[in-house]
Amino acid sequence: MDTSVKQSKPAHTVMANTEQNAAPKKRNVKFMVVLAALIFGGGTFGVTKYIHAMHHEETDDAQIDAGISPVIPRIAGYVTEVRVTDNVAVKKGDTLVILDNRDEQIKLNEALAALAAAQSNIGVAKATATTSKANIATADANVATADAQIEAARVRVWRAKQDYERYANLVKDHSITQQQFEQADAEKQTAERQLTILIEQKKAASRQSNATTSQSNATTQQISVAEATLKQKQADVENARLNLSYTVITAPADGRTSKINVQTGQYVQGGQALFSVVLNESAWIIANFKETQLEKMKIGQKVDVSVDAFPGHTFEAKVSSFSPATGARFSLLPPDNASGNFVKVVQRIPVKIEFSNPTDKYVLLLRPGMNVNVDVNLD
Repeated sequence: MDTSVKQSKPAHTVMANTEQNAAPKKRNVKFMVVLAALIFGGGTFGVTKYIHAMHHEETDDAQIDAGISPVIPRIAGYVTEVRVTDNVAVKKGDTLVILDNRDEQIKLNEALAALAAAQSNIGVAKATATTSKANIATADANVATADAQIEAARVRVWRAKQDYERYANLVKDHSITQQQFEQADAEKQTAERQLTILIEQKKAASRQSNATTSQSNATTQQISVAEATLKQKQADVENARLNLSYTVITAPADGRTSKINVQTGQYVQGGQALFSVVLNESAWIIANFKETQLEKMKIGQKVDVSVDAFPGHTFEAKVSSFSPATGARFSLLPPDNASGNFVKVVQRIPVKIEFSNPTDKYVLLLRPGMNVNVDVNLD
């Protein structure tokens, strides 16, 4: 028997070797498929993001904003009643807080009394002015009477002089007695003295007329002073009424109250903020974009907005306006790069974004301060 003939291997050994050679090939194919899928997906995602970044600007540094009106008393006083609670809807003109009005009511009564006195003073001044005008007429009449009497006296003087001169010639011829001549002389002197007296009386009447006229002018000026005082008192009354109305604090506009930080019996100062009313006006967005993102942004561009509170809803909006300065410039302590070591920091510009559909039910549910993500379409 030939011993050089090789013995054949068992069948199960051959099959095991075949399976060991096929398994690595299968693993390599799966790995390559997964790797290719990852490369394709990553490349697609990267290209998509790159193309999107070429035509869009995004930021998550954005919040909902809305009008917030503080409720501030104009005068100081004690709170007698608070008619609202936290987070309730109010209408413009609704009474929110009432202050004690007794002091203001007393001031109003005092102002009304002073107004009545001023009105009476005007009546007295007008009556005095009327009397002064009547006195002026009387004084003028006295002056006119004196003028007439002077004219009559001058006629008498002229006649007495004529008689005197005739009697003087006649007495020289002894045509009349000495007594008759003396009578003519006495008549002339009496007429002259009477004329002098009437002239002095006229001067006195003229002075009286001037004094009466001056008094009338002064009285007329008193009317002007009284009328000015009346206007001042009327202004005092209006001011007192205005202060009295300030004891009732009303809602400045339609909205919803914040937390009420005032209690009955509390003393409040004028200008002290008690609480706030968030107005029902349409909300808007303030998005703080980096200064490097503003190159292609313009007013009117379309904006897609997503709100953290409503992750499944996309809001349509548009760019409304740009802030005239960076947010840092409006801070309490603006940075001054000249005061120390300079470190360049990318600044952010607040951009106002308005909703395209302000009546959307989701827009009405937004509250100031909510975080949002904005995506501005630059096309």
